[in-house]
Amino acid sequence: MISYVRGELAAVEEEKAIVDVGGIGYGVYMPQQALSLLPPAGNEVKLYTYLNVREDAMQLFGFLTRDDLEVFKLVIGVSGIGPKGGLNILSCMSPDALRFAIMSGDAKAISAAPGIGKKTAEKLILELRDKMDIETVLDHAAHGNEGSILADRGSDSGIQAEAVQALVALGYGSSESMRAVKKTSPECATVEEILKEALKYLF
Repeated sequence: MISYVRGELAAVEEEKAIVDVGGIGYGVYMPQQALSLLPPAGNEVKLYTYLNVREDAMQLFGFLTRDDLEVFKLVIGVSGIGPKGGLNILSCMSPDALRFAIMSGDAKAISAAPGIGKKTAEKLILELRDKMDIETVLDHAAHGNEGSILADRGSDSGIQAEAVQALVALGYGSSESMRAVKKTSPECATVEEILKEALKYLF
């Protein structure tokens, strides 16, 4: 098992990064979003990896954080979704967006990934929903990866969680609910105040 690779980024191709480790070039398949965040060639990188062994090939799948790797492992643990399918999902949406799609039952967002049909998306939601809770998911979004849409309001994660849940219950998608909550004023101190303002951005 190769837990991670660290070395010089030699090149970035369409689907993978080439990492030079001690003179050996490792081809590491990565989500498109992660590939776009890599530094210029020549810089050192560390990628957390999953080794997929098949009869005809050995493939490395890499991620920028250990958390992203764990999400990938959860996804490919669902029967019917292989490493390529998991990579397609995480190329279309960030791990945090996937978490919210699972929590809110947004099969449409997940099935937008190439090769992932509606039934497969629904199965993924069914099998993984119990492994996540909204407070943990939102707290991760607030304090975790750089660029999270709720990163600037982390201290209100509990209130935001309730607001997002309420909007999803009203029929709005998880992603648009998060964006609307993010746009509300920091002065909104209660769930009701956040909802009242967030709904203005959704109409």
